[in-house]
Amino acid sequence: MADEPRRRRPREAGGAGGSGRRGERSPQRRDAGARSAANARRREANARRDQIASAGQRRRAARKEPRRSRSELMSRVLVAIPAAVIAIVFVDLGGTAFAALMILLGWACLDELYRMLDRWRPTSAAGFAALAGMVIAARYGSQFQVLLVVVAAVPAVFALVVMRGERANATVSIAGTLLGIYWIGLGFAHAELLRQLPHGGAILIDVLVGTFLGDTAAYLGGRAFGRRPLAPEISPHKTFEGLFCGMLIAFVSVLVAGIFQEWLTTQHALLIGLGVAIAGPVGDLFESLVKRDAGAKDTGTLFGAHGGALDRLDGAIFTVVVGYYIWFALH
Repeated sequence: MADEPRRRRPREAGGAGGSGRRGERSPQRRDAGARSAANARRREANARRDQIASAGQRRRAARKEPRRSRSELMSRVLVAIPAAVIAIVFVDLGGTAFAALMILLGWACLDELYRMLDRWRPTSAAGFAALAGMVIAARYGSQFQVLLVVVAAVPAVFALVVMRGERANATVSIAGTLLGIYWIGLGFAHAELLRQLPHGGAILIDVLVGTFLGDTAAYLGGRAFGRRPLAPEISPHKTFEGLFCGMLIAFVSVLVAGIFQEWLTTQHALLIGLGVAIAGPVGDLFESLVKRDAGAKDTGTLFGAHGGALDRLDGAIFTVVVGYYIWFALH
């Protein structure tokens, strides 16, 4: 039996027909390495382009920020000027015209509030009737008649809730309705009460000027100098720096107004200005808390980009009440 021929070992890569050197990479491996290096270079180039684009976006945003601030300030001025003219005209007219304006503005604020609290199912009819009754009582009566309407509103709201036949959430329905009556209704009724005091029309204008100038100064001061949040869980954009600017301008504006009113002493102007400077931000934060709880950014669209009537009058609803009691005690 012949011996089997010995099997030949397979040639190693790189033998005959190859490079002949061990460890040298094949063409396929060289191509893969080249592609990997090219991909890495492309990734680095893309990363550099992204960095350059991000830097450019930041620069463009920084350039747009002053323009946006100027645009917002201009829109505020365009809203404030006609509103100030209307307020001065109706305060000067007084009487039924001023009372009617207070009722209409009060109804606009109440409607916005009750829409925000819709899940509470407030009895809007009771709120509207109570607000009108309070303003009319202030126009033709006194604090006592206003108090009578406030007291009568409680059983009236209860009766309307019962008549709806809904027992579930009746408590929050009553609470939501009374919130509007006590918060908004009392504010507009006190505007009418203040208007009827001696020199009350001028004091009312002083209070409104201090309120709205203080609100604008708080906005501008916060945008320019704001660093420390005032109440981030209630209103994240308000800052201590903006609060200081707003209170300072509100106080100074009432004080300056007193210079041109001979019957208003410096001491009395100081007291009214201090009351406005404190009450205005409190009213603003109060409304912000209600909006945050209701999950709303703005209360309405009456003033376009500046929100609703309640957004613009939240501070005045508080300052008018404070201004009335200060002036009532002083005059």
